[in-house]
Amino acid sequence: MLRKKTNGAARTGHRVPLLSSISQTTVDRRSFLRGSGLAIGGLAALGATGGTVTRAEAQTAVANAVETIKSVCTHCSVGCTVLAEVDNGVWIGQEPGFDSPFNLGGYCAKGASVREHAHGERRLKYPMKKEGGEWKRISWEQAINELGDKMMQVRQDSGPDSVYWLGSAKHSNEQAYLFRKFAAYWGSNNVDHQARICHSTTVSGVANTWGYGAMTNSYNDIHKSRAIFLIGGNPAEAHPVSLLHMLKAKEENNAPLIVADPRFTRTAAHADEYMRIRPGTDVAVIWGLLWHIFENGWEDKEFIRTRVWGMDQIRDEVKKWNPAETERVTGVPGSQMERVARTLANNRPGTLIWCMGGTQHTNGNNNTRAYCILQLALGNMGVAGGGTNIFRGHDNVQGATDLGVLSHDLPGYYGLTAGAWAHWARVWGEDLDWLSGRFATLNGPDGKPALDADGKERSLMNENGIPVSRWIDGVLEDKANIDQNDNIKVMVLWGHAPNSQTRMTEMKTAMEKLDTLVVVDPFPTVSAVLSDRTDGVYLLPATTQFETRGSVTASNRSLQWRDKIMEPLFESKTDHEIITLFAKKFGFADRLLRNISMDSENEPNVEDITREFNKGMWTVGYTGQSPERIKLHMANQHTFDRTTLQAIGGPADGDYYGLPWPCWGTAEMKHPGTPNLYDMSKPVSKGGLTFRARFGVERDGQNLLAEGVYSAGSEIKDGYPEFTMQMLIDLGWDKDLTDDERKAIDAVGGPKANWKTDLSGGIQRVAILHECAPFGNAKARTVVWTFPDPVPLHREPLYTNRRDLVADYPTYSDRKLYRLPTLYASIQAKDFSKDYPIILTSGRLVEYEGGGEETRSNPWLAELQQDMFIEINPRDANNLGVRDKAQVWVEGPEGGRVKVMAMVTERVGEGVAFMPFHFGGHYQGQDLRSKYPEGADPVVLGESTNVAQTYGYDSVTLMQETKATLCKISAA
Repeated sequence: MLRKKTNGAARTGHRVPLLSSISQTTVDRRSFLRGSGLAIGGLAALGATGGTVTRAEAQTAVANAVETIKSVCTHCSVGCTVLAEVDNGVWIGQEPGFDSPFNLGGYCAKGASVREHAHGERRLKYPMKKEGGEWKRISWEQAINELGDKMMQVRQDSGPDSVYWLGSAKHSNEQAYLFRKFAAYWGSNNVDHQARICHSTTVSGVANTWGYGAMTNSYNDIHKSRAIFLIGGNPAEAHPVSLLHMLKAKEENNAPLIVADPRFTRTAAHADEYMRIRPGTDVAVIWGLLWHIFENGWEDKEFIRTRVWGMDQIRDEVKKWNPAETERVTGVPGSQMERVARTLANNRPGTLIWCMGGTQHTNGNNNTRAYCILQLALGNMGVAGGGTNIFRGHDNVQGATDLGVLSHDLPGYYGLTAGAWAHWARVWGEDLDWLSGRFATLNGPDGKPALDADGKERSLMNENGIPVSRWIDGVLEDKANIDQNDNIKVMVLWGHAPNSQTRMTEMKTAMEKLDTLVVVDPFPTVSAVLSDRTDGVYLLPATTQFETRGSVTASNRSLQWRDKIMEPLFESKTDHEIITLFAKKFGFADRLLRNISMDSENEPNVEDITREFNKGMWTVGYTGQSPERIKLHMANQHTFDRTTLQAIGGPADGDYYGLPWPCWGTAEMKHPGTPNLYDMSKPVSKGGLTFRARFGVERDGQNLLAEGVYSAGSEIKDGYPEFTMQMLIDLGWDKDLTDDERKAIDAVGGPKANWKTDLSGGIQRVAILHECAPFGNAKARTVVWTFPDPVPLHREPLYTNRRDLVADYPTYSDRKLYRLPTLYASIQAKDFSKDYPIILTSGRLVEYEGGGEETRSNPWLAELQQDMFIEINPRDANNLGVRDKAQVWVEGPEGGRVKVMAMVTERVGEGVAFMPFHFGGHYQGQDLRSKYPEGADPVVLGESTNVAQTYGYDSVTLMQETKATLCKISAA
């Protein structure tokens, strides 16, 4: 890591010297002493701080006793508890939660400084708009009225899809749910959030393998792992506290840690075995391992026979990946492949961990499915210490995804079908015809309504919206090529850092073409300065999550409750209040909030929002976690086992911490939550589960249901389909329904009603009464017949320097996805490797998070990492004439270039370069600090790696490609 310190002040050219600015703000003693790095003791402390000694009076101390308020860190997905010390409404200090089973009193650098995130002086203080090239302060009333008038005019002229509502992984669950509902009432599926560009390929790949697209076990469950295989992740920097759980397995179980990554990371430094792989070859790596497993008969044959479908087709593909071919493609020697495969086979159960290194590829869904298949082959699923432990990036990216802030889903992963909309209309108490009328009908070239395959008019209510990864194309693409009636005219970036997205040169153009650009955020983000707009940009200050309350879902599916630490600072407002203000302006607030009480004129009651989504999210079991149950867990963290997460006595006895979903039925059922997905050793009522019967009961004449295996205590001693009312009748279990449950079931189709649409929860309750999983008992499938590649295949990246492999492993044909034409073969057809010979990849640093605007505005973190940089292998650096710490130009094949500092290191292999993606505020060599609103510029600025990053999107989800493109490097 680059560390540059000069007299304690950052070399950034910012307006106010770093420590000088700190001295002008109010900080508590502990934070100052820790942040300044002073060695404190006795009179040394007094001298250092310039204070005086006074006698402490006991009565004064009691009168000034601080209140301790419990919250959750707002950075990564581990879910660390923050204990805030509050004096008369002022947040004066913080401690880690020692009772939390997640962080156990630990913090990373970001978590240790979240108080400054909330209290930061560089936050947006009031609404602003850009007018004549200058930032102008305006009122909230003016902002909502002006924006509302503009948006309604665009709606009238171009349709509701011309306003894009981009949500956030920083919403609480309640805000995420209300945001998606709000977008539905506006009448558009052009709504999305950060999950699209971090783990959408995980969700699609994993859900289509065994039913749910989330982390199957937990950080804590890794304590029981006998082996840890990590591919495409760097938890030591991205999720530092999670590393404590991994190291516990190493220490207590002697579990080997195997890290596969193109870069020798801080996590790899802890590894027993490090595999340096070529970027973009994950499928080939996994198939290379499976070649040895199958060749030696190390697979779990009985597990495959009873619980897995399609493994024979996998075997056929794996046969091609002998050691020689695997090494040709991946760069990993055959001897190392065999050694790693043997290690995994000899140390079971083992867990497999991945993050964005595996997901952000044009074939990312193939990668995630291959990871799952490896675990199925080894029999590592549905067992403590096994599973796929998928580390999510943002604090509530899991929850915001579950709550449906996506362009292809409704809350709970209900799709966009007529049945799904009817379900949520019932939950909302909404007239479905009115709701349908809010959406546009797609027009054909002749201006008449376009028709679908059944001859019906194509309502955009039932079609995927444009994902965030492609919003710039929604602006720039010829509207004749887009499956909506006009281009995007208004872009609302709500809690989203644009520098976390690729193709930033085109993003700049798109921002300048918009009618209006709206940023809703505690900080101005790069959105405020990237474009050369002089008018039509609005900055609306949102609060942090420390200035409100609500639930948040950690990566392991556990829900935690944040209590409000402080009142909103300056003129900032909570996300749910801002949503309400817009809804009032648009005239549907009464409909939107009909089931929700109000805490004040414009602020909906958070607990009522929780209860509303509890009424509808039957698919993933977000129904049993009432606000009261979540708060009970937070208040009694000390009663939960640090490994199993189960409460041992106390008021939550038997529950699993945070009621990890699925938490079946209603809160009154007291389901304990599901700690490890698909674990049949426990009864369903006690947190056990089977694989989901999501894909039918038969395929090609073969059985898709489990064969002779079932969860503990199940009264059905074999595989079975998902539950419907007809199934209860056939089993004679319908008599277990109450009269009220039967009435509710009759209202949604009687015998045709299923467990996902029964608002009473009766079908779920009765299924679980007989210890059956409501979603059935099936085999996991290794072949997804609805995907472009039913069997996962290796495909060369669009920008590959291995032209010798393109003929053998070509990319996809160009196609239309999510309303937009999407390019594959037409890009790969051109050889860029001669002019751009170095593979470029990107990733995280421990000091910063996401786009970095909030963390680079934190003086304690800014002091630790002050330069944007690129890691270059010594051989490449010497061949290019580049020395360590020199300035270099990095240019991508689409023309974007950045000026950064060189870090010459063997962390990266020859021909590979790495840049972090947290920086912004510089653009192609130009410092944009003067373009920020006065006082809102981050402490540290730098180039965005995504200016040099290129086109490339996953074939199923349109996940962006950031891990395997090309670049050229030259001395600046």
